[in-house]
Amino acid sequence: MGSRLSVDDSVRVVIVGGGFGGIAAANHLKSWGIPFILVDMKDAFHHNVAALRASVSSGFAQKTFISYSVTFEDSFRQAKVISIDVEKQHVVLHDGEELAFSHLILATGSDGPFPGKFNHIVCRQSAIQTYEDMVKEIQKAPRVVVVGGGAAGVEMAAEVKTEFPAKQVTLIHSKIALADVELLPSVRQKVKEILIQKGVHILLSEKVSNLPMLTLNQFSENMAVKTDKGTEIATDMVILCTGIEINSSAYSSVFFDKLASDGALKVNEHLQVVGYDNIYAIGDCAHVKEPKMAYHASLHANVVVTNIINSLTQKPLKTYKPGSLTYLLSMGRNDGVGQINGYYVGCVIVTTVKSRDLFVSKSWKEMGQRMPC
Repeated sequence: MGSRLSVDDSVRVVIVGGGFGGIAAANHLKSWGIPFILVDMKDAFHHNVAALRASVSSGFAQKTFISYSVTFEDSFRQAKVISIDVEKQHVVLHDGEELAFSHLILATGSDGPFPGKFNHIVCRQSAIQTYEDMVKEIQKAPRVVVVGGGAAGVEMAAEVKTEFPAKQVTLIHSKIALADVELLPSVRQKVKEILIQKGVHILLSEKVSNLPMLTLNQFSENMAVKTDKGTEIATDMVILCTGIEINSSAYSSVFFDKLASDGALKVNEHLQVVGYDNIYAIGDCAHVKEPKMAYHASLHANVVVTNIINSLTQKPLKTYKPGSLTYLLSMGRNDGVGQINGYYVGCVIVTTVKSRDLFVSKSWKEMGQRMPC
């Protein structure tokens, strides 16, 4: 952006959540010189697009956690937001501290099973070690079952089989087709072909029936995974990659009447929470008709920061319009498939653009830090 905006002491933006949308918003505000506080439970940004590889490749996890305080210094607070007071215009942290805001950006993201998601109040090194421990567990397991065949599940199965070709990998999915429903049928079919080519055994239209009895993410010899169709698979490790849930705990009580059925916040075309002109929602927690993706969260952040600036300078607000779907699936470091603006793209493009480094270098650059080797 380059420009800086002169504002008075009454202006302070609080960003709740430091995922892809949160750090994009913080960086935009920083470049404009607008005071802000970014709040997150962790002390480091988690580049969770690469979380699955971090769970199979030793040493990779350190590239997926990037310190907030190095980038944002005193504008970062490690804490959990437990409530929001819209009348007094402050958020309340788990330790009782209150942060006043003139504008609020809710970027709380979503939660789901490890290793795809990692939402805990821990330090960077502990988070990295959790993934390194996962690598060791997978190394010990000759047979691995991945439960769930959406984007995370197919990428997880591909990562395991790419890193450990000799392992027996089984993918169990309750639906008839793999990957996300928004994808072109040709993309979903290619996902299946890639997995089969890698040697992954696929069970479709079957649901694991004894999941509560299984040990997850740990080597446990000769577990029996059972499905609702009577199939039984012997395995030594089970990895859960089922659906995500919107992380709404910070705002669900105060905005209970603004929630969509999935817990996301209803927003207008400017990404303002319906009924509020100084409160915005971005990323997974914004109820926008498009897939929940890091790419979209960053686009939301750009629109919202522009709208905060425009509101302060009496200019018209910017409208967010979902575009044609761009979705890339990394099928291990050496393969991938997807679509760009609704058109099928194959291995060469996806591997070059995403699969090789999963955009980790891009996040380190955005955070203004040097990526570890």
